[in-house]
Amino acid sequence: MTASVPTNLDLHGTGHCAAFNFRRTARAVTRLYDEALQPTGVRSTQFAILVALKKVEPVPIGELGRILGIDRTTMTRSLRLLKKQGLLTVSKRAEKRQRFVSITAKGVETLGRAVPVWREMQARFENAIGGDYWRDLRNELERLAGVADRLESLS
Repeated sequence: MTASVPTNLDLHGTGHCAAFNFRRTARAVTRLYDEALQPTGVRSTQFAILVALKKVEPVPIGELGRILGIDRTTMTRSLRLLKKQGLLTVSKRAEKRQRFVSITAKGVETLGRAVPVWREMQARFENAIGGDYWRDLRNELERLAGVADRLESLS
């Protein structure tokens, strides 16, 4: 059975889609940071996980995902790769069936190489767009993430 395809499909306004525009921007910024971090052996997403871990370890997997805004499936996949690289450990199930994640000495060493590279890229980025603009945009992004979270919870 073939579905009928409308010949006069109205796509007006779809270029203003928040999801499309945020994802396009996120991909561009991620590529920029991934390229900068490439010599350190971690990608920007892995860097973010390691930074969060170093700040709050040991932390349950679900809580780490909540902190970073990463869904459970993506978090599990990312942690598996970082564990394979020897950058973190995941405990056996503890009370309340939770597993805790901690950074390893190799992970701290990797962060030690990556943080200066990240700082340089961050300074270049902020310099290119302006420090005040970045601060205001970062605050707006936090606000928009909260709006999206609230709308999702209403669904």
